[in-house]
Amino acid sequence: MKLLNRINTGLTDQLPLKIIQYGEGNFLRGFADYIIEELNKKANLNAGVVVVKPRKGNLDQLEKQDGLYNLFTRGVEKGHIVDQNQLISCIQKCVVPHSDYDAYLDLAKIDTLEFLISNTTEAGIAFDENDASNKHPHKSFPAKVTALLYKRFTHFKGGEDKGLTIIPCELINNNAGELKEIILKYTDLWSLGEDFKKWLQESNSFHNTLVDRIVPGFPQDSIDAYQQKLEFEDKLIVSAEKFLLWAIEGDKKLMEKIPFHKLEENIQIVTDLQPFRTRKVRILNGAHTTMVPFSLLYGNETVKGTIDNDFTGTFIKKAVYDEINGSLDLPKKELDEFADAVFDRFINPFIKHKLSSIALNSISKFKVRVLPSLVEYQQKFNRLPVHLTFGLACLIRFYKGEWKGTDLPLNDEENIIKKMNEIWQAEQLQEVAQQALQNMGFWGQDLTKIDQLALKIALALQLIETEGIENGFKKFTAEFPTE
Repeated sequence: MKLLNRINTGLTDQLPLKIIQYGEGNFLRGFADYIIEELNKKANLNAGVVVVKPRKGNLDQLEKQDGLYNLFTRGVEKGHIVDQNQLISCIQKCVVPHSDYDAYLDLAKIDTLEFLISNTTEAGIAFDENDASNKHPHKSFPAKVTALLYKRFTHFKGGEDKGLTIIPCELINNNAGELKEIILKYTDLWSLGEDFKKWLQESNSFHNTLVDRIVPGFPQDSIDAYQQKLEFEDKLIVSAEKFLLWAIEGDKKLMEKIPFHKLEENIQIVTDLQPFRTRKVRILNGAHTTMVPFSLLYGNETVKGTIDNDFTGTFIKKAVYDEINGSLDLPKKELDEFADAVFDRFINPFIKHKLSSIALNSISKFKVRVLPSLVEYQQKFNRLPVHLTFGLACLIRFYKGEWKGTDLPLNDEENIIKKMNEIWQAEQLQEVAQQALQNMGFWGQDLTKIDQLALKIALALQLIETEGIENGFKKFTAEFPTE
């Protein structure tokens, strides 16, 4: 079988590069690139994508396949089975700033460029004061964007029509606002001038977003069955559920730029994202993030396997319905109905969503997705939520990096893994709990100040080590009742 690429498929026509996309992972390829593909076919967007890798590494396989890959969409919609696949061809070019920064900056000179999309995880939108203007390649994603925008500003001599429509997809509150604020910080740090700052704010638009789609990615365990449906060998197959939500803060001007309304997809241009975001991030993403270390330590491999198991499934459901939903000041009926739909999605029989594939940056994810529920529950009921507290202990234990002689799938920033490794050198588990919880870099606050949390985390760590996950949790709840 020949490899999937443009020569073998005959797809040699090039689209004008209109979109610069930071991130090449499963989610963007199964979500944003799918939408772009649909817009090209059904709304004549005529947009090619240039993919920029935000971290170290390479894009060798994507380049070998000339940006082509197949997306399999499988699930249940309105009681009907959906099982379809399509070729995604909108990616036209790949650039790795770490290995060729000049090639990256040259993207700023592309006349047709209009949009910027990103998904660099919650840890991506961050300011690093050590990212000096003359230090290439820049380490942080916002610094890279600042450098590109400044290059574009100078190359086109401040042309008002050369600004970009910036649509980040990172799961943090006010994601576009945060990105813009950090870019302005770099503008001041690098002394780029008031003219650039004015162009940045008046000729570019920043749109907060909320994204929702489960994209497990490459179906390794069933790849032969997938490959049999294709004419060419595809090493970048992406699988995704049918459900999709893209809520974007914007107005008619955004709709004129991108005709989302011409698609029959759940894409909503709204004035306020907060109700959408709070419900989705706390419940769906919060369940995922709570699940990963807890369920991996238990011995599960997938999301569906976690929910199907009596113990782990009950644990996650109680964490959601009793504690996460209980912490939110939104109508209970609305929250429970949303949670019902989430758990239906979790047990989609077509998707094998590996826990290891969603373990990336688990600490920063916990900070954004789960910690607010834990803190607000404690404030609301004057007691700690037992499942979320035990889940936090599992997270800390997960970052020890091994469990019963087997390496765990840690995937995080080097400095976080290094710091957790240092913390786990402590002789006593009480000290491990203390150091982990008081680390401001992890949580943005000192968690030892939360009444009883350090004591309960230390106890949970001890029970996990001596009793395992299931028996450890049972003893944890017995010794520290929730009422």
